[in-house]
Amino acid sequence: MKLITAIINHEVLNQVHQALIDSGIGRITVSRCAGHGRQEDLEFYRGKEVTPSLIPKVRIDIACNEDFVKSIVETILATARRGETGEGVIGDGKIFVTTLDECYRIRTGESGEEAI
Repeated sequence: MKLITAIINHEVLNQVHQALIDSGIGRITVSRCAGHGRQEDLEFYRGKEVTPSLIPKVRIDIACNEDFVKSIVETILATARRGETGEGVIGDGKIFVTTLDECYRIRTGESGEEAI
């Protein structure tokens, strides 16, 4: 079992969500978050340039079986990239794939792959 966490720009959430549904992935968790990577977005506050310390992002968490990891990652990569030709821009985000030791469904008490 794996946990896929994608931190993406909020502007592409609807496209990523729809692409995941189209590829058969409907069980996701979405959270609003903030962070800062390599992007150097400048804002103006009272006529002065300031670099924000945290930029609004969206976090998507998907728990899945090993068979789905590649298709989920490829779907997010293909739909979360911004830019005129889809080459991507700084601030498009990151995808983390981590091992999920255990999963439990609260309602039934099932565990492991059956709970996902």
